[in-house]
Amino acid sequence: MHAIVVSRPGGPEVLEWREVPDPRPAPGELVITVAAAGLNRADLLQRQGHYPPPPGVSQVPGLECSGVVSEVGENVVGFAPGDEVCALLAGGGYAEKVAVPWEQVLPVPEGISTVDSAALPEVACTVWSNVFMGARLRRGETLLVHGGGGGIGTFAVQLAKALGSRVVVTAGGPDKVARCLALGADEAIDYREQDFAETVTADVVLDVIGAKYLSKNLSVLRTGGRLAVIGLQGGTRAELDLGMLTAKRATILGTRLRDRPVAEKGAIVRGVRDNVWPLVAGGAVRPVIHTIVPMTEAGEAHRLMESGSHIGKVLLAR
Repeated sequence: MHAIVVSRPGGPEVLEWREVPDPRPAPGELVITVAAAGLNRADLLQRQGHYPPPPGVSQVPGLECSGVVSEVGENVVGFAPGDEVCALLAGGGYAEKVAVPWEQVLPVPEGISTVDSAALPEVACTVWSNVFMGARLRRGETLLVHGGGGGIGTFAVQLAKALGSRVVVTAGGPDKVARCLALGADEAIDYREQDFAETVTADVVLDVIGAKYLSKNLSVLRTGGRLAVIGLQGGTRAELDLGMLTAKRATILGTRLRDRPVAEKGAIVRGVRDNVWPLVAGGAVRPVIHTIVPMTEAGEAHRLMESGSHIGKVLLAR
């Protein structure tokens, strides 16, 4: 088969379409013939040499894909060749085929095309596991989402609104602010023009920035509030006011999805299938796709994501 290979750490030009060995399903795995793969910021870090795959995982980038089941290994439950699926991956999505544990595979939701469903697994699992399983956002509470115009942000807005929460987002520029409001956000703040910490109060914060926003995130939390840190675009080290943390009885969660054990990912995927997929099928939550780029032009897709001009997801299609 062919796949995108990172020839060396560097810029988008190091992504090359090469012939590589076909994957074979180990016990508990199935092979998907890939229709499309979603881009994630972790892919950019991997390309740059900063975020290598976990041990034993394919060196091919790609943390989510969609397609058709072509092979099934021993001990696979609930899937058969010919099924249209999408999947959460630890790597390998930028390829013609990928092997994945069956626990991390989802049926394509009703009403969504197979290609478009590649935009869902990573964002759905990230938002469900952090906002709802980890931070326990409840109906009537307020969620603050940073990076509201990105793939995770556009999904978090829709899901939290569908489940009865008030949603505030930060986003960069009027186009992204307008799109977040159109998706259902109750308030959208252009961080280039306004400091969110001056006006926002939240029960849960979903943060992709990290160190740069730590103090402000803590300051906007209500008593008993929860901060879920899932990205480090603004750095990895910051001072923490423990007095404020304890006074507010707040909780800070720091998580990564990629290197979790299969059993943990499987529990998240089951939660998504049971709680999120019905909302997608019913139209309350939809994938937001900025553009679809041929997989052989993955470098161009990376340049687009690095520019920050996209809204929602960028996909690679075969």
